[in-house]
Amino acid sequence: MVYSVSSELSLNLYHNMYRIRAVEEEIAKRYPEGKMRCPVHLSIGQEAVPAAFSETIKKTDFAVSTHRGHAHYLAKGGNLEALIAEIYGKATGCAKGKGGSMHLIDLDVNFMGTSAIVGNSIPNGVGLALSSQLKESDQISCVFLGDGAIEEGVFYESVNFAAVRNLRVLFICENNMYSVYSPLAVRQPKGRSIAKMVEAIGVPSAVGDGNDVLAVHTLLDDTIKKMRSEGGPYFLEFSTYRWREHCGPNFDNDIGYRTDEEFDDWKSKEPLYNLEKVLCESNQTALDSIRTKINNEVQDAFELAESAPFPNQREAYHGEYA
Repeated sequence: MVYSVSSELSLNLYHNMYRIRAVEEEIAKRYPEGKMRCPVHLSIGQEAVPAAFSETIKKTDFAVSTHRGHAHYLAKGGNLEALIAEIYGKATGCAKGKGGSMHLIDLDVNFMGTSAIVGNSIPNGVGLALSSQLKESDQISCVFLGDGAIEEGVFYESVNFAAVRNLRVLFICENNMYSVYSPLAVRQPKGRSIAKMVEAIGVPSAVGDGNDVLAVHTLLDDTIKKMRSEGGPYFLEFSTYRWREHCGPNFDNDIGYRTDEEFDDWKSKEPLYNLEKVLCESNQTALDSIRTKINNEVQDAFELAESAPFPNQREAYHGEYA
């Protein structure tokens, strides 16, 4: 990894990654208290892609995400206090306490929702791109997905439609190699490249190291600029790795679906620490300030969530359409 250690961008990327990590580590720490009554899917270890995304996208652009969407919500500018309150099921949550961790939304920043159903948000993101095209806007619709969603039929339908209609859809695949406990080796043919497969459908594609945050930023920035000037869809596949269990706050290496050696190898590549150890040589004061500010912000968000009211029972079906 090669970092420009003195750049403002590097500090911004560190800020974004540390903020995501701090929020999710606090969720994991407090989850056993039993006050968060919804499942949580954490992306600890996968912070580089959303951190870089935050520095390359506009507020007016759209984004949709998956059940593992905390990081994407925050990266798009979603309200932290509303996120934590939602996980606590409180009325001040971003979905008024009705959706929980897997149903996040913030229309103020065009974060248009996450879904518990694998692949479910992909056609929504394509539809948002179609709306931008009809309005003759240069807005980009960003669709976050994991490697597991590649096995859903709606993915192929959506990619094909985006290619046929030349829509400004940026498909961002965070390939962490597992669908729950199943590795790619038991789900896809040996030697298959997801990016090349998508390119064969007619969507330009590229592959990036999801642990090298500056490399991720460069690829995202170049792609988004090209899409904004020329139009059309694009597919980016980033290799990454989640540290904790598929669903929940714990580590699960003991159950045998991945080895300690594999885990340790990926952890040694993790984006936050590798950037921090370079930046700290000449930016220690700035890093300390970033961490202190974020830690205070996170604690305040949890305190507000704990003290917030639960939704009124009479409002249970308000805003429900299905």
